[in-house]
Amino acid sequence: MGLGIRKGDIVLVATGKNKGKKGRILSVSPAAEKVTIEGINVIKRHTKPNKKYAQGGIIEKEGPVHMSNIMFVCPKCSKPTRLGNTVLEGGKKLRTCKKCREVLE
Repeated sequence: MGLGIRKGDIVLVATGKNKGKKGRILSVSPAAEKVTIEGINVIKRHTKPNKKYAQGGIIEKEGPVHMSNIMFVCPKCSKPTRLGNTVLEGGKKLRTCKKCREVLE
């Protein structure tokens, strides 16, 4: 699927219980077509005490969201949009905003 979305991009959740919320991408899993977004789809995990969490208890962390449920937010025009590609003469691909036609890199 792809979508050209990368770690650090700002996205808008288009569907689900977090519809309308914006957040920064923490991780991308292209094989599973899922992304983890900061502050979105927060789940509670009951953990036993271990080296990482000495006390244990209920830990809150972000769960994955399917790529089809998010939209990229352009940093230039600050609108949810799709991404396009522009190929330079050297063969390098750059991501572009479909609404404002601005090159993003």
